[in-house]
Amino acid sequence: QVSLVESGGGLVQPGGSLRLSCTASGRTFLGTYTIGWFRRAPGKEREFVARINWGGFGSTYYADSVKGRFTISRDNAKNTVYLQMNSLKPEDTAVYYCAARQYSDAYYDRDYDYWGQGTQVTVSS
Repeated sequence: QVSLVESGGGLVQPGGSLRLSCTASGRTFLGTYTIGWFRRAPGKEREFVARINWGGFGSTYYADSVKGRFTISRDNAKNTVYLQMNSLKPEDTAVYYCAARQYSDAYYDRDYDYWGQGTQVTVSS
């Protein structure tokens, strides 16, 4: 079983930046997993934010709402996947989750096998 842990959330002013991290406990190499970031805003359903495919190619995909502001990346040496969030807006306020699927692409939340418990991001003045 893969246990994912998100970190890096917090309170930031509009226009500010945060970097979220997704790591796996135990001996799990995230380089073999497609990693997705999702978020759930207050009163709304969970939505896709970004994903990075497994393996060396590592194609990335973004929701239109964050394209140009957020960047997903991985550092295999640190066994970590990041979500760099710039130019944050109040509507980015949500609990952010990372999810993983090994040796496969993933497009929808149901495609992912493992989920973290989330980290809170609050964008407010």
